[in-house]
Amino acid sequence: MVDDYHKRHALQQYLTIPQARERKFPFEAASLIPPAKPGIHPFTSYPIEEIAKYIDWTYFLYGWEIKGKYPEVLDDPLKGQAARKLLDDAHLLLQQIIEEGLLRADGVAGLFPANSEDEDVIIFEDEQRMKEKMRFNFLRIQEIKEEPGKYNLSLADYIAPVKSGTSDYLGAFVVGVHGADVVADRFKKSGDDYNGIMVKMLADRLAEAFAELLHEKVRKELWGYETEEHFSLPELLKERYSGIRPACGYPACPEHSEKVKLFALLNAQQHTGVNLTENFSMVPGASVSGWYFAHPRSRYFNLGKITKEQVEGYAHKKQITLQEAEKLLGSILAY
Repeated sequence: MVDDYHKRHALQQYLTIPQARERKFPFEAASLIPPAKPGIHPFTSYPIEEIAKYIDWTYFLYGWEIKGKYPEVLDDPLKGQAARKLLDDAHLLLQQIIEEGLLRADGVAGLFPANSEDEDVIIFEDEQRMKEKMRFNFLRIQEIKEEPGKYNLSLADYIAPVKSGTSDYLGAFVVGVHGADVVADRFKKSGDDYNGIMVKMLADRLAEAFAELLHEKVRKELWGYETEEHFSLPELLKERYSGIRPACGYPACPEHSEKVKLFALLNAQQHTGVNLTENFSMVPGASVSGWYFAHPRSRYFNLGKITKEQVEGYAHKKQITLQEAEKLLGSILAY
């Protein structure tokens, strides 16, 4: 009896899917800009020295358990000396990486005709939008939002609905930085465990920096909806720009199997050398993938927990069993 009461009480915190859809983000088509250069764009052996300009050193230092905002942390009376030493060593190794070509960065970005249907984003074969190429299955917030102006969002809400008759687009990307494991092993065999760790941490930061650089290139050139954008690196890292690039695993899209479609859409393995494991992890580990949403009001959000109703619908869309869906969504189940 008590367990049944708690289950009923817990479910009262959530909307049904039809109710949540009624509280979706109200799409506005007025500001849609078609891509200047639609299609797939590979970026092979991109210069590491250019990517390095976009490194977020705050997160590099976090990796060494030095918490604090860069560059302010350099003047911290307790952490500053250690932070400066780490950064000096990182820059020395980065210079060696560039001069000796120790790491290679490959990426691909693509911009595709798209429209939404409920929580799905449909990718079309061409601009005629008659033939469906694939669907990305996103999820929707079900938790009750009491505050006015708070929507039960799905990432699909940021793409024009198919029934609107408005032509919209979705972007996608994969970037990878190769070679860190080989270089790390070389350092460790020579007894230099410190630089063995350092090169892997730099590769991770370079992959994130490459994602930042590529997103800027998409906004300003390939899609071209922000041609006059002029942000400093700190402003870029604070995401002051228009649009978002969520990745599988982000709070808005915590389910990783959609990477399979993402990689197929971009022919990512051929263009970048990045592979997916059977558990949807990317190899090399210094890789980033995700989508580009250009809607000026698009924002990151936390999906929160979802009910069995949505999980059953998700399983049906993906043509998998309920048990398989529950395994994929285990961290966000409300039951």
